[in-house]
Amino acid sequence: MTHGVPGGLAGLKSTAAVDAAPASLPAAKIVVIDDHPLVCAALTHTLRSAMPEGAMVTTVSTLDTLEGALEERPDLDLALLDLNMPGARGFSSLILLRGQRPELPVIVVSANDHPRTIMRARQFGAAGFLSKSGPLPVLLSAIGTVLAGGTWFPREAAPCSADDARLATQLAKLTPQQMRVLICMSNGLLNKQIAHQLHLAENTVKVHVAAVLHKLGCQTRTHAAILVSALDPAEAADSQTQAYGTI
Repeated sequence: MTHGVPGGLAGLKSTAAVDAAPASLPAAKIVVIDDHPLVCAALTHTLRSAMPEGAMVTTVSTLDTLEGALEERPDLDLALLDLNMPGARGFSSLILLRGQRPELPVIVVSANDHPRTIMRARQFGAAGFLSKSGPLPVLLSAIGTVLAGGTWFPREAAPCSADDARLATQLAKLTPQQMRVLICMSNGLLNKQIAHQLHLAENTVKVHVAAVLHKLGCQTRTHAAILVSALDPAEAADSQTQAYGTI
């Protein structure tokens, strides 16, 4: 997977002002979820520089390792999530994270800062959105606000979408494991392949597939895959409407 490293995050580690900056955030426990090593390093350095002793910053580069990190750290205060994770489909990583740890606030940190992407992050359960090209003061302000129980979204977010609200409601019915099965289905995997990828018995996969189709009101796996395609941040609004129209 290829990412551009925007200057807002790539330049943080080498900024002298960061090294000299006094602590401006509480001693929180934060997980950075991003598969780009430079972004992880920049965010980790910045957060540790801005928090007092006792704070903790850990990084995760895949959805598989994220699950283990969540189990090991039940005391996490915040997650910073990049949408472009290996094995994820658009907002599926956000939905999975919210389903597994609904009490954990999530800030989406993305290079895709289109107004509709920002709006969709909010509708799918994020507590905030930050552009990877944003300046350091905005990053710290957003994190401080969310840690204090608030939300942080740029003013240029698009209006809320009734289709996204309905999609979020439908997907919220799924368990995290069912969501993983749905993503595999959307990638065209057969039950045997899903069982191998998720380390499940094939009969267990069959049960999950039936539950997913029932909860989403889909008659076929194809219909479910079309629905999942609406999770792509780059999908146009008419593509999502088409997805609903075919189910």
